[in-house]
Amino acid sequence: MAAGCPPTFSDLATRLGFSCEEAGGLVEFRNPAALENWTLPVLEFTIILGAVLALVYAILRLRRHGDPTNLVLWFGATAFLFVIEPPIYFPATFGTEEYLGTMFAHNVFSVDFLWGRLPLYIIAIYPLMATIAFEIVRMLGVFRRYGVLVGAASVGFVHHAFYEIFDHLGPQLRWWEWTLDNKVNLPFLDSVPIPSVVVFAALWPMSLALCVQFFVGKHVDAGRHFSGLQLVWRTIVIGLVASVGVFVLPLPATVLGMGSDTVRGAIYLAELAVVFGVAIWAMSRQWAALRKGTSTTPAYSDDFVRWYAVAYLAVFGLLWATALPDWFDAVDGVTANGDPIGSLWYVIGCFVIAILCVAAVFTVPRTSADADPKADDLETAAA
Repeated sequence: MAAGCPPTFSDLATRLGFSCEEAGGLVEFRNPAALENWTLPVLEFTIILGAVLALVYAILRLRRHGDPTNLVLWFGATAFLFVIEPPIYFPATFGTEEYLGTMFAHNVFSVDFLWGRLPLYIIAIYPLMATIAFEIVRMLGVFRRYGVLVGAASVGFVHHAFYEIFDHLGPQLRWWEWTLDNKVNLPFLDSVPIPSVVVFAALWPMSLALCVQFFVGKHVDAGRHFSGLQLVWRTIVIGLVASVGVFVLPLPATVLGMGSDTVRGAIYLAELAVVFGVAIWAMSRQWAALRKGTSTTPAYSDDFVRWYAVAYLAVFGLLWATALPDWFDAVDGVTANGDPIGSLWYVIGCFVIAILCVAAVFTVPRTSADADPKADDLETAAA
């Protein structure tokens, strides 16, 4: 195998049900009905469809309203993916073996890239989840009222809720498996590393949103228009700078928690609590102001995100419902099939937050697309 098959990855692959030695080439296609279980094709269909629709919506919004923010967000998230993920998948190749090692392994899906390392749905989940979180915050007018930093923290908060619903279910359903003794993953919150709970669920989307709004979004809100070349270089910069932000934002935990997994985990959670506090304060105040009619923030509408967020929560509600019998029968955090379970109580909290966020964007005053060039809806995108 051209990419190599290190022992830790080989062991994880075997436990997931496939052979590392037989995971083929740069791209490989499989029969969806022949995957590990029925939840894998449901997951990838939900995520890939959402990402494609988000891209279509972003293109139509640029063409019809001259607003490139969604498109820059979509491609900025994808650029971020290709900066961050390869060193994680191939630490020996990128010289990160000593620090990162093999952190996890994805199961094989209908479409995989890079010798079984990168499922297509993982490429899609970055722009989809970023779009859902960013647009919920933008529809509430948080960026315009409270600025780039507070708006970015709110995006991290919303993204965290939607992402952790997925993150705590994956190991039980064999979507991926974590390396339990990898120092970078420690400590764990049940089956999920706390660094994933904080960095990948909240801090990376916060970093991305900050860059998108700083380099493009706030200028569009002010009426500025960008040329194609300007958008290209800004999108590349957004992907690169957002990647740097992922290393900078967790530095308190990384530096102060070097000698203790417990201390590192506590600092990670303290950072997350700060993000939560800022976001809850800003979003609740802005929602209340919009409802009372006391906010002067111009209305912005995105019915694609409104309804696809509902679909996402419905699909994951179904997936969690089917996983609950094995979850409740688990002994010492492991199902009868040998799969680790996530924190149901944490996920319930994330469901509550996600549902409240979606309810918030359904209950704020709206203007029609004809009356407000900044507004759009799903019917327009589908036309």
